[in-house]
Amino acid sequence: MSEKAAPEGPRSPSAPAARPPRTAAAAVLTGLQGLVTAGLGVLMLVLVVTGEPDGVAQAVTGAVTVLALAAIPLSAALGLWRLRRWARGPAVLVQILCLPIGFELVAQGGLLRPAGLALMLAAAAALVCLFSAQTTEALGTAAPGSRPV
Repeated sequence: MSEKAAPEGPRSPSAPAARPPRTAAAAVLTGLQGLVTAGLGVLMLVLVVTGEPDGVAQAVTGAVTVLALAAIPLSAALGLWRLRRWARGPAVLVQILCLPIGFELVAQGGLLRPAGLALMLAAAAALVCLFSAQTTEALGTAAPGSRPV
């Protein structure tokens, strides 16, 4: 039996050629932010067990909250990777929230300064990628008649 070429249909979200580089970059940056947030939540839980928190219930609640918040950038990153239109909004929100957090880390100084700078640079780069014509076109959020650059 000979193989026939499949007719061109709707783009496949898993096909690398269908995913613009800027969309992939935004997905990776957002995913990394989610992983770091999840890691912070796990660290907070470990500190509850190994340390002496002022209030165990409060410390566990804080850790669980941080873990739940990590789901936002992680799900947005997965949605961006799969070229889902809904993922752009949460990804933009995460980046906007990262900017003042990064600024506050920089203001604290010391070892937090490089972390704050990295967070702000990652957020700014992700925002540029999220608002690029390539990404808006790939996600179907581009204005009618606009062309990717």
